[in-house]
Amino acid sequence: MADKTVQVRITGRVQGVAYRAWTQDAARARRLSGWVRNCPDGAVEAVFSGPSEAVDAMLALCREGPPAARVDAVETEDAIAAQTDGEFYIRY
Repeated sequence: MADKTVQVRITGRVQGVAYRAWTQDAARARRLSGWVRNCPDGAVEAVFSGPSEAVDAMLALCREGPPAARVDAVETEDAIAAQTDGEFYIRY
């Protein structure tokens, strides 16, 4: 199965609801590499890299988010794999 890397922008009520920690846990459970961070405008941005099926599953989860979140939109675009050591990080 081919690897896939996407950059994602999630909007809605996604800050102050543990969205980054939830994303990190979900991405690590799927053995994805990349990162997640809060944006100054209230959105959350992430890069997911790994097997195509696992990335697609993560994108589906992002549309729901953690229990306290309200996701309005998930925008994706193809990206270059994040420069990580194969781990998934929260960026501050």
